[in-house]
Amino acid sequence: MFGGGATRYRGGMSDDDGRREDLEKARLSWMPWRWLTLGGAARAWAEPWQAAVRARVAGPGVTVGEGVFVAPDARLLAEPGRAVVLGARTVIGTDVFVHGPAELGEAVIVHPRVVIDGARAGVVIGAGTRIANGAMLMAFDHGSDPTAELASQPVTSRGIEVGRDVWIGAGAIVCDGVTVGDHAVIEAGAVVASDVPAWAVVGGAPGRVVGDRRDQPDRGR
Repeated sequence: MFGGGATRYRGGMSDDDGRREDLEKARLSWMPWRWLTLGGAARAWAEPWQAAVRARVAGPGVTVGEGVFVAPDARLLAEPGRAVVLGARTVIGTDVFVHGPAELGEAVIVHPRVVIDGARAGVVIGAGTRIANGAMLMAFDHGSDPTAELASQPVTSRGIEVGRDVWIGAGAIVCDGVTVGDHAVIEAGAVVASDVPAWAVVGGAPGRVVGDRRDQPDRGR
């Protein structure tokens, strides 16, 4: 009698292979940046999987570029006049919510549990920008007239524009009406309610400029 038990197969795939693929799907969904460098045998099975996901999420008001990764439980919500556009090689992690109008450029990385709500005026995000876990970009605001109940306050929307090659840290909030310049860094937990210059490092609540990215040490060396 041979030990170890028999290996079962499903559709030409062993149970072990199936478990490995399930694990890799979870890893890609929670660490979506890995999609950009995925190769070999993993890429061979992952491409058909993602093609099916892209076909499911694309539709009226949702445009998905070439080579995009979308975690299966991400939600892309488009409405009439409120399109969602994902540029080529953009990646969307698990439990992300994107409500149009929202336009993401090429190779934008959206980590898990990010919320991007374009409201009426919209959110535009430049190529190569990274948005860390739990960040929120909310392109609307409520009135605060003390003579009226909060539930009856008007909602306004001016829009949010984020430049290219920007880092938005975990848990940061970018408020309506804000423009973030190219190459800027928004630190984790910052609340940004005013414009951010190019290359600026912004931290705190309320957010303020605390440095210049060009003056930061090169941690890659």
